[in-house]
Amino acid sequence: MSKGLPPWRHVFVNWLGVAVACFAALFVILTFKLIDATVWQPIKPSEAVLAAWRPDDRIKREEPDRAPIIDRHGRILAVSLPGAALFADPQQIIHPDHDAILIRQVLPFLSRQMLVHRLALRPYGFVYLDRHLTATQELAINRLGIPGLYFQPIWERHYPQGHIAAHILGGVTPDQRGIAGIEAYFDHRLVAQPNKPLRLSIDLRIQAIVHHEVARAMRDYHARGACGIVENMHGRVVAMVSLPDYNANQFHQAPSDTLFDRCISGDYEPGSVMKLMTLPAALQSGLVQYWDRFNTTHPLVVDGFAVTDYEPVHHWLAMPAILAMSSNIGASRIATIMGPKIQRAWLRKMGFFQPSPVQMPGVQPPIWHPKATWKLLTTMTVSFGNGIAMAPLTMANAVVADVNGGILYRPTLLASRPGAPPRRGVRVMRRSVSVIMRKLMRGVVLSGTGIYARVPGYLVGGKTGTAQVVGKNGRYRHHLNNASFMAIFPANRPRFVVYVVVIHPHPTKKMAHFSYGFTTGGYVAAPAVGRIIARIGPMVGVRPRAGAALKHISARWQIPLKPSVPPGQIALGPNNPLPPGANRYAYILAHRKPPSHPDTRLEKAALRRVQMAIPDQALPRDQNERDVRRDDGTRTE
Repeated sequence: MSKGLPPWRHVFVNWLGVAVACFAALFVILTFKLIDATVWQPIKPSEAVLAAWRPDDRIKREEPDRAPIIDRHGRILAVSLPGAALFADPQQIIHPDHDAILIRQVLPFLSRQMLVHRLALRPYGFVYLDRHLTATQELAINRLGIPGLYFQPIWERHYPQGHIAAHILGGVTPDQRGIAGIEAYFDHRLVAQPNKPLRLSIDLRIQAIVHHEVARAMRDYHARGACGIVENMHGRVVAMVSLPDYNANQFHQAPSDTLFDRCISGDYEPGSVMKLMTLPAALQSGLVQYWDRFNTTHPLVVDGFAVTDYEPVHHWLAMPAILAMSSNIGASRIATIMGPKIQRAWLRKMGFFQPSPVQMPGVQPPIWHPKATWKLLTTMTVSFGNGIAMAPLTMANAVVADVNGGILYRPTLLASRPGAPPRRGVRVMRRSVSVIMRKLMRGVVLSGTGIYARVPGYLVGGKTGTAQVVGKNGRYRHHLNNASFMAIFPANRPRFVVYVVVIHPHPTKKMAHFSYGFTTGGYVAAPAVGRIIARIGPMVGVRPRAGAALKHISARWQIPLKPSVPPGQIALGPNNPLPPGANRYAYILAHRKPPSHPDTRLEKAALRRVQMAIPDQALPRDQNERDVRRDDGTRTE
C-alpha cells in the first residue's frame, strides 16, 4: 500500500489496472482475428453477392409489347417501336397559362385551351398531354425545364406501308390493344409472343399492284368503292384490297366510310359470276353435260318477272356459249333442271350460307332466301347472281375449288410454316368437273364477254359479272350496278384466282371512247384484272408463252362454243330438252306437264353427288384425267 493514499484509492487503482489489461488483451485478440480473416484466411463473398456488386455494362434491350407482323417474304407490315408520352402532375404546375404557351412552341398541334385545362387540374396528380412524342420533341420539352412535366416510356405501333394492307392489318388503341383487322383477331398471340413475328400469306408486292390497279378502275369510273382479291390454289389470300381505305398509322382519324372492309363485310349480289357455281353444280350432279344445248331463244316470264339476256340470241346454246355469252336464260334452264334442293345443297357446301371463316373480325354472313320462299323464281335468279348476296372473299374462295381440282379450302391470311404439311381441304367435286370449268372460263376470255382481260402470252380464264343494286325500297335501282370480273391464270396450271369488284361505277368522259357509256363487268373490271395479271405474272415466275407453243397449249385448254357430242352419248336439245330426273320446275319452264311418277331415284343420286364433301386425299383420282396430267400443277403450293 502506497504511503499517503487512502485505502479505497488503492482499490480503485488496482481495478483500473485489471480493466486496462483486459481491454488490451481483447484488442490484441480482435487484431489477430481481423488479420486472420482478411489476410491469412480471408472469407470470400458468395457468387450471388459478387454478381450483385459487379457493374453490368451490357445494353439491355427492352421487350416490345406486340410482335411484328410481316408478309410471306418477311417484309415488315407492322412493328412496335419505343417512344415517349408526355404527362404532367398539375399539383406541381405553378403557371398553367405560361407553361401552355411554352409547350405549344414545341408541340404547336396541341390546343392551348386543352393544355391550360389539363395543367390546372389541381386535384389530379397525373394527366396525359401527348402520347406520341418523337425523340426530338422529347428533348425540346425537356429543355424547357418546366417543373411537373414528365416522360413515360411507351411502345408505339407503326405501319411502314401506310395505306397498303390497311384493312388487313387494322389498328390498335392508344394503349396498344388490337381494335380491328389482324391486330384484333390475333391480339392475344401478338401480346403473348412479342418476339415471334406473325407471318401473313400476303405478298406486299402483289398487294401494292392490286391496290394501284383497283384504285385506277375506281377513279376512271368515279365509283363509290372497290375490292380486289388474289388467292392461291390452297386458299391463301395473297392480296386483298378494299377501297376507299386509310393510312393505318392514322386509324383513329380515318373517316368511317374508309374503315369499312368491302372484301369481307360487304354483301353484294355477284351477278353473272354466280354462273361459276351453277355450271359446276349441274356437271357434278350428272344431270347435265357441257355438250347439252338449252333453249335460249326467248325470255322466261314467271310471276310477271322476265329473265332476259343482255345480248339475246335466237338459237339453242350449249354450256360453253352460255358462260361465254353470259346467258341468264341458259343458266335458269340449267338451274331448274337441278331444282332448289340440289341448288341449295351445293351453295351450302361451298360456303354461301355462312360467314367466311377467314381470320378477320367483322366478317358478315351472306344474304339468301329462306327455304320456304326458295321457289321457281328464286331458283332462276340465283343461278345468275340475283337474289343472293355475299362478301367477295366468299365468292373468290368458292371459285378456287372450281379450278384447283375440286378441293375447297378454308381461306386464310396466314403463311405456311416451314416444314409444315400441305393444307388439307375437302373434295367438293370431281376433278374432271374442275378441268371442264377451267376450259369453259378460258372460252369467256377468248370469245366471250371477258375479252378485255386478255394478257399477251398468258392463258387467262374468267367470268364477267354485272349486278343491279338494290335500293332502300327493296327494288333494283335503274342505271346503277356493280361490275366485277373473276379470273384464273394460267388456265392450264392455275396459280391464282383474281377477283375485282367495282361498286357503283358511272360513265365518264375519260372512258367514253373505250366503254361507250357502259359500266358492265367486261368494260370496267376485266381490264383491271388483265393489268394485274400482266404485272404479277413475271413476278411470280409465270412465263408468258408465244408462237406455236402458245397456240398448242391454248388449243388444248378450250372447248368450242358448239361442242360436238361424244360418240355413244345422247345430248339434250330441241328434240330432247329434259334429262331423266329433272326437277318439275324445268317442266314448268318448258311448258310441259311434269311426270305423274317422277324418278326420285335419279334425283336422290344427283343430290348425293352434289353433296359430296370428302376430306382431301380420301377419294381416288378420277380416271378421266389423261388430258391434264402434264399440265396440271394445282397440287403444288
